[in-house]
Amino acid sequence: MTEISGKTYWLVGASEGLGRALAGRLAAEGAELILSARTSDRLNALASEIGSARVLPLDVTDIASVRSAASNTGEIDGLIYNVGTYDPMAATEWNTDAALRMLDVNFTGALRVLGEVVPKFIQRGRGDITLVGSLAGYRGLPGAIGYSASKSALISLAETMRFDLKDTGVIVRVVNPGFIRTRLTDKNDFKMPMLMEPEQAAARVLKAMRSRHFRTDFPAPFSWAIRALELLPDWLVYRGR
Repeated sequence: MTEISGKTYWLVGASEGLGRALAGRLAAEGAELILSARTSDRLNALASEIGSARVLPLDVTDIASVRSAASNTGEIDGLIYNVGTYDPMAATEWNTDAALRMLDVNFTGALRVLGEVVPKFIQRGRGDITLVGSLAGYRGLPGAIGYSASKSALISLAETMRFDLKDTGVIVRVVNPGFIRTRLTDKNDFKMPMLMEPEQAAARVLKAMRSRHFRTDFPAPFSWAIRALELLPDWLVYRGR
């Protein structure tokens, strides 16, 4: 079991939703936190609320901003990449700017942050990385141009890192939640199966961080149904389309 208390975590994407709830749980477990997001006001309010936290605003789409923030974290024990953006978009309503923004925040932003953290972890021979993906990354889904692709790329990145960082002392895990009630899912106009509150999802992420499991998908049985789609032949998945 991974110990949380007394360790320093850089939580990127901490200002609201899952990130905010996770910050509260980590602080309650005795972790020292560095909180990052674009909006400093929300971060400062969160830091005041939970105590024992340092605020470090950054924009994951700006490499200079990421490098500046990373140079000011000091030595950290773990990184949590929880940044995400989402706009419902079908291929019939293509919006290139919105699609590129989702890829840049959800995936390329992770590459920028990891590029500043992973080499230091390798050099030290230890470190803990948690990437927050999505069940939407397992299969191309209707109305998810940009979002599903970005989360699929993040899952693939985590899988590659898991291979490459074996025996380096650096732990990598990917956590893939289903629907969480946030301002992003409020954009959806369809019924979301097994919709979770941020506090519920944060408890599952914290449990995953305590374990040595590489992959955590939740909630069950919704996650089982999504993973089962990978095993179905295309003619059945796209039947009638």
